[in-house]
Amino acid sequence: MAAGLGGAAATQVSASEYPSGPFWNNVPDPDLSQKDLPTFKFELEKSAGRVDGGSFGKEATVKQLPISTGIAGVSMRLEPGVARELHWHATAAEWAFVMEGRCRTTVINPDGQSETNDFEPGDVWYFPRGYGHSIQCLGDQPCHFILIFDNGYFSEFGTFSVTDWLGHAPKELLSKNLGLPAAAFDSFPKSEVYFVHGDPPPEKPALPHRGKLDSPPNTHRYRLLDQAPTSSYTGGREWLVSAHEFPIATTITGVVLELEPGALRELHWHPNADEWQYVMEGSVSITMFGANGRFAIENLNKGDVGYIPQGYGHSIENTGDAKARILIAFNTGEYQAIDLSEWLAGNPDYLLAAHFDQKPDVVEKFPRQDVFISPS
Repeated sequence: MAAGLGGAAATQVSASEYPSGPFWNNVPDPDLSQKDLPTFKFELEKSAGRVDGGSFGKEATVKQLPISTGIAGVSMRLEPGVARELHWHATAAEWAFVMEGRCRTTVINPDGQSETNDFEPGDVWYFPRGYGHSIQCLGDQPCHFILIFDNGYFSEFGTFSVTDWLGHAPKELLSKNLGLPAAAFDSFPKSEVYFVHGDPPPEKPALPHRGKLDSPPNTHRYRLLDQAPTSSYTGGREWLVSAHEFPIATTITGVVLELEPGALRELHWHPNADEWQYVMEGSVSITMFGANGRFAIENLNKGDVGYIPQGYGHSIENTGDAKARILIAFNTGEYQAIDLSEWLAGNPDYLLAAHFDQKPDVVEKFPRQDVFISPS
C-alpha cells in the first residue's frame, strides 16, 4: 500500500481476504473502503508550509492526509512584532491551543460586537465560521499555537484576508466605502500580506477604532490548563473542554491527554465525531480498527498528527520512557466516547463467556467499571 504524504504506510496487522460485495460498495469514503486501512499519520512539523523569516504556518488537510476529511490542522509560529492579518474562514470554524509564548486575538461577530483577548500556554480560543479575526505575537518571545478547523478540506492558505480583498477592489469603490480619496489607496498592498510585520503591540489592549467596547455575550477564550484535570488516573490524566464548559465552541471539543510511560488510553470509539491528534511531547502508538478484520498501527512522535474517523475503534499508548502529552480535537461540541472496558462491564458474564468461548471464571476478571487509562 502506498504511504500518505509525510508518513509511512500504516502497519497492517491482519492481511486476510475481504469481500467485494455490498459492504465495500456502500462505504462513502473511497479511502476507507479499501481492503487495507489507509495511513492515518502525517509528520506535520517536518513539512515545509509557508515561511516568512522566523514565522511559519504548516497545515494538515486532506491534501496532506487524505483520511482527514472532517478536521484540518495548522501549526503556526509568530515572531515578535508579527501578526496573522485580519481574515475570516468561509468554510470552517477555528479552535486553537497555545503551545508557547503569548499572543493576542481580536474577533468580530455578525452583530458588530468585538473582543480582544490575550493568551498564554494552555489557553484555548474558538472563532465560529465566518467571524473576522487576527492573531498577534505579544512580548519579545515568539509564540506557537495549533489551529484546528472543523472541515478537513479547509486550507489555511485559502482564507479571506483583508489585504487581498482591498488590494483587488477598485480604488473608486474603496473611496466610496471608506471615505478616502481614491489616490490614498495607491500605497496599499496589492496582494495578500498574510504575516503582517510591525512593532509589538502594547501590553495593555487598546480600544477598537470605534472608540468603545461592545463585547459579545460569550467569550472566545478558555483557560484549559488552568483548570483541574477533568479526570485523573494512575497512568495519566486529561483536560477536556466542550461546548458545555466553553459555550461558544459549538463544533469542536478539545482534550489534552497525558500518559505516563507505558500507559494506555484504552480501546474505545467515538459515536459522534472524528478524532484529530497532535503529539505535543513524547512518542505514542496509535491503533485503529476498521471492521472486517482491518487493524493497523501508526507510531507518532512529537510534532506528528494522527486521525481516526468517526466510529472507528482505536487506542493510544505511550511507547516512550517519558511522559507523553497529546492534543486531541473532535469535530463536535458534544463529547461522546464508549470504552471497551465499560462496554463489556455493561453485559452479563454468561454472554461474554459465550462470545469469547471462555469459562465464566475468565470473564469474571474483566474490569467492572470504565478503565479509561490503564497504567504500565
